Amino acid sequence: MDSARRGPSYDGAGTAPRALATEAVHAGRDDLARQGLHAPPIDLSTTYPSHDSRGEAARIDAFAATGAEPDGPPVYARLGNPTVARFETALARLEGTEAAVAFASGMAALSAVLLVRASLGLRHVVAVRPLYGCSDHLLTAGLLGSEVTWTDPAGIADALRPDTGLVMVESPANPTLAEVDLRAVAHACGSVPLLADNTFATPVLQRPAEQGARLVLHSATKYLGGHGDVMAGVVACDEEFAGRLRQVRFATGGVLHPLAGYLLLRGLSTLPVRVRAASANAAELARRLAADPRVTRVHYPRIGGAMIAFEVHGDPHEVIAGVRLITPAVSLGSVDTLIQHPASISHRIVDADDRRGAGVSDRLLRLSVGLEDVEDLWADLDRALGERQRPPASAGVRETVPGI
Repeated sequence: MDSARRGPSYDGAGTAPRALATEAVHAGRDDLARQGLHAPPIDLSTTYPSHDSRGEAARIDAFAATGAEPDGPPVYARLGNPTVARFETALARLEGTEAAVAFASGMAALSAVLLVRASLGLRHVVAVRPLYGCSDHLLTAGLLGSEVTWTDPAGIADALRPDTGLVMVESPANPTLAEVDLRAVAHACGSVPLLADNTFATPVLQRPAEQGARLVLHSATKYLGGHGDVMAGVVACDEEFAGRLRQVRFATGGVLHPLAGYLLLRGLSTLPVRVRAASANAAELARRLAADPRVTRVHYPRIGGAMIAFEVHGDPHEVIAGVRLITPAVSLGSVDTLIQHPASISHRIVDADDRRGAGVSDRLLRLSVGLEDVEDLWADLDRALGERQRPPASAGVRETVPGI
């Protein structure tokens, strides 16, 4: 986490570097005091009046040409919204990119990226498993006309073709928390854009753009919002790519509601505190699970974080049924702790052989650790795991990942 302490950008005046925690609180809000405001306003307008129709036409023409954000007052909510723009500014500052473009969900954000590349005739995608189950399905099923080649990180360069438009990785990956060397992967991509899904790590733990990724994807529903009450997606990138994404967003309508933009901006202000506190809880739970004879393997990334995956000797469905404090539910990144069985829920849509080949076993459980007291969380897990009995000799050798 120390490498991410300093923010990657400058303050509103461009005069001094600011720490990540400071950026999280102030980015996207630098103009408020000058307006006599403290909390960011919420602009719920869908349309905006203008008596200068010639000027409005010129701004629409400029947007159609480049996708740049129109100068002057807003035109229509599908082109952009001032409240959402504050969130986009803040997230770009945290990720160290020129721009960010927000969408109605993480899948809408990924779809827009694929459509941008397909519009240039670059429909081929090289991807590394595991990915989030719906991302895997979107690529495998070719729902947007894309074609995917699955490979391991070492095979990326050989998998590239003249029509390859994108390389996609997720690190730490959902749900196994496998990590890839983003800098090495970016080098292997050559001129093909690397998209790194940074949902699990957040910019608190890593900034993929600093390691060569051109596109950084978030399901903002998760840690960026942080309270389980907003659905959104966002891509942090350079301004050129952002312009194309805005054009796709305008054409397809996958816009983010202003209230969601407001909640996300508010969520960013506590992101570093939440991620670090939840990560401390997760590290302790991972340590205890690794020493527990009822658990065969624990996955916890070297980078740290608040996500744990673990495999059990017994029936994982009984663990899900047995928790009382922990919530059995999909999603992650909330202030409260969630547990789910990926093979049944988040990755059910992935072919069973592909799922298992990516390390998503039928006994794997995924735990999104929240901000509760760690002793209360452990008491709930301990009870849900059942009787402490010696596993049978055929159960296999216990394994842990090096991050524990």
